[in-house]
Amino acid sequence: MDDNFARSFGGVADAYERGRPGYPTEAVTWLVGHEPTTVLELGAGTGKLTETLVELGHDVHACEPDEEMLAVLRKKLPDIRSSASAAEQIPAPDASFDVVVAAQSLHWFDLDRALPEINRVLKPGGRIAAVWNVRDESMPWVRKLGLIIGTQEQLREPEEPLVKSGLFGFVEKASYKFWQKVDRKSIVDLVVSRSNIAVLDQQAREAKLRELLAFYDDYGRGMDGMQLPYDCDCYRATVIKKTAPAPPPPEFEDPEPRPLFADEVRRPETPASDSAPSAAKPEDDGDDDDLLLIHFR
Repeated sequence: MDDNFARSFGGVADAYERGRPGYPTEAVTWLVGHEPTTVLELGAGTGKLTETLVELGHDVHACEPDEEMLAVLRKKLPDIRSSASAAEQIPAPDASFDVVVAAQSLHWFDLDRALPEINRVLKPGGRIAAVWNVRDESMPWVRKLGLIIGTQEQLREPEEPLVKSGLFGFVEKASYKFWQKVDRKSIVDLVVSRSNIAVLDQQAREAKLRELLAFYDDYGRGMDGMQLPYDCDCYRATVIKKTAPAPPPPEFEDPEPRPLFADEVRRPETPASDSAPSAAKPEDDGDDDDLLLIHFR
């Protein structure tokens, strides 16, 4: 995936928050389970999925590499744990989460690096989950909208890379239909927040928005807005093999046992020199106090 597209969201973070749809509660429940659990969300963006996870009672740690997107999430959800970090290098200990979930973001990851990292931080029997909101273009007017704004962010089917990794088992899939109400203002935010629009120069972007608003004026219903249909496509798979724990960093290596007390440290003997005689060993005067190596203060 082009890095220019992946890095394009920061400049449109506010439009993303205003214009993008959330995720149906029943879909989120299917992804992470009915009972409150520990969830790591990768590519959390402005927190569209995060807020539903929190509402359902889950203990969430949100990771988002884009600082501007993360700033919106932190303002909206100041009490949750969050990190400016990517899926390829997760700042968490081994086996620390029950579920790792990615909403509208798994296709941006370097999966050769990210999947072993996700596996590492999942507990045995833990679950990876992914979700995308995809416009239902079975309706002619929605299909026309897709032609105007483009379809750069097509759903990337995750089954093949998950199974090929050998780290996760059978991939389950579920889909939930929902509708997003959009008006003349919010449809602009929705389109501006798309990566393929965000990377356009100003002139091209303005031309695209004029085309969009002409479309809305033809199909919209004034102040009532219009209902944009979506399929919320969900995937989940369970850990079947754990990656080997990462070796400790060099500063934590301890090849030789360290003495318990400072007085136990043995200093290296000074080698005898050909020109200097060796010091004579003092005779034992029978005083046991000379044998005490540890001084208790």
